[in-house]
Order: sequence, then structure tokens, then C-alpha cells
Amino acid sequence: MSGELPDYYFRVRDNGAFVFRVDTENRQRRIEMDQIAVVNIRNGQIKPHGDRELSEEDLSAIQTWMDERSALLARRDIDDIHRAVDYLNTTTHWAQSRASDEDLEQVTDALLLAMHDLRSVLVRKKADRLLARDDED
Repeated sequence: MSGELPDYYFRVRDNGAFVFRVDTENRQRRIEMDQIAVVNIRNGQIKPHGDRELSEEDLSAIQTWMDERSALLARRDIDDIHRAVDYLNTTTHWAQSRASDEDLEQVTDALLLAMHDLRSVLVRKKADRLLARDDED
């Protein structure tokens, strides 16, 4: 490995990460990773590993990572939705220009139900936003 290693390593898991302190200052010059905490992004919880006491530096690094990770996940969510819009457009083009009757038979009901569900949620959420905006005025 080249360059300087970070002081902390975050092994990402579904709702957060396992946090390790990275150490290369040992006699063998090997990389050692000592687990110091488990973090949960959803509820903001930071649990020290075992009987460990986390320093202010540890907590600061963990909080910075949690903030950056939350922002990254939010960007990914919105990117996934933009990608879904592209998929819907691609699917429309496919259905109109290339799909066989057998192809359409396989997917029509599932697509119609999913689109109906999505439309219902979007219409309800838009109405809620409009009503909230009217209440503010």
C-alpha cells in the first residue's frame, strides 16, 4: 500500500458501520485494525466496542463519517430515483417498439400495479405539500 493510511477504518454494514482504529506503528510495521465502536446511521447511536472508552477524537471522527455517509446515501437515493425515471422511459420505448405480445403478457400486470401504487403515493404526497403550503400562507 502506498501513502499514509487513515487513522480510522469504517466497515460499512446495512445501517452503519463497524469502526476500527488503524495502527501501523508497531515493530512488524504491519497494519493492525482494532475495533473501537459500532455505529448506527438511522438512529445516530455510537456504541463503544467492549469496555472501551471513546476519546473526543474518536467521537469527532465517527460523527464526521456519519454525517458524510448520510449525505452520500441521500445523494444515492435521489440518483436511484432519477435512474428509475430513465428506466420507465426506456421501458415505455421498449413496450412501444420492441416488445412482443408474450413479453408484454409477462410484465403488464406487474408494471400497471407498480405504476398505480407509485402514482397514488405521489398524488397524495403532492396534495399534502400543497395543503401544507396553503396553511403557511
